[in-house]
Formats: sequence, C-alpha cells, structure tokens
Amino acid sequence: MAGLRLRKLATKFDDELKFFKGWIDKPKAVGAIMPTSSVTARKMASVIDVHSGLPVLECGPGTGIITKYILKHGVKPADLYALEYSHDFVLHLRRLYPQVNVIEGDAFDIDSTLGPDAPKLFDSVVSGVPLLNFPVQKRVQYVESLLDRLPAGRPVVQITYGPKSPIPPGLGDYTVEHCDFILRNIPPAQLWVYRRRLNH
Repeated sequence: MAGLRLRKLATKFDDELKFFKGWIDKPKAVGAIMPTSSVTARKMASVIDVHSGLPVLECGPGTGIITKYILKHGVKPADLYALEYSHDFVLHLRRLYPQVNVIEGDAFDIDSTLGPDAPKLFDSVVSGVPLLNFPVQKRVQYVESLLDRLPAGRPVVQITYGPKSPIPPGLGDYTVEHCDFILRNIPPAQLWVYRRRLNH
C-alpha cells in the first residue's frame, strides 16, 4: 500500500516537474503557475456527451491531467484528439496516452493543425489554452474556429485565471456562460462555456 502511494506521489511530482520546465521555457504558451487540479479537470470533462457518437477535441492538454479525466469520463482514447503546442509536452502525452490522437501544433490555426484526415465535427472542446496571453480579437477567432467544428449548442469549455470571460460576449456568433469558480486550484480557476446559438 505504501509502495503504491509512493508511486502515485512520484508520478505527480514528475508531472509537476515537467509542467514547471514547460512554464520556465515558454511561460506564454503554458500560462498557469501550477498544473490543473483534479477537481477542475473533472468539471471540465463533465460537459462531454459520451453518447453523441462524436469524437472530442482537447486544446492545450499540457501534462495531460485534463486528458486523464476526459478518458475517465468515458471517452475512448481513439476518440480523443489532443492538440498541444509544446514539443516536450507532446512527447510526454504520447508516452502517457499512446492511443490518444496527440497532435503537435497551434490551436489558433485549427484547420491546418488538425489536417484533412481529422474528423470535421466534434462533440465538444475542452480548452486549456492560456487565452489571456493573446489579443481579444485572436481569442474571438479562436473560439469561432472551434465552434465551427461543433454541432450548434455543443460547448467549448475554457479554463482561465482572470475574473471575467477571456472571450467577451457580443463580438461574434456565440453565447457566453459562466460554468464554475474553483477555489481548489492554484491559482483559483474560472470555467467558461461558449456555444453557437441553436438558431444559427
């Protein structure tokens, strides 16, 4: 029992070391100062409809904590497409989740990054991309490009560490909904949900 606890602790420590290395190397690309908590990851994964028959898109998985809870939620590894900008995180994710479709590239250029062979439509998007590091117009284009890949009404869930939605309402064809405020995250996290209007 003690051995199992030590192994779990070693894995967590290893993930945090990888996260800090990524943050030191490219702080703008990583965004947070600590990996996402399990409470936050579970809440983000909860927006996914595992019975929709559609794959799921994760943007900015980092060390793979949210990826873990997406899979625990019931998404099959082959039905998960994870887009990661950091090469080191990509290698780590491919080792950790060999059956997940881990794609290296820029989530702001979704069509080119996914390529022609990826699914055209996803059930939902789980995003850990640090949007506050980018201009507002780029954030709006980002969420619009993701919503173009979802059926009307299906969600993009976004984590952020600011007090307001990183994608302001009224700048595009989407709705903005506050999903949760999670104190048990370092720093405390806000979750926001964006959807294309059903009458679109």
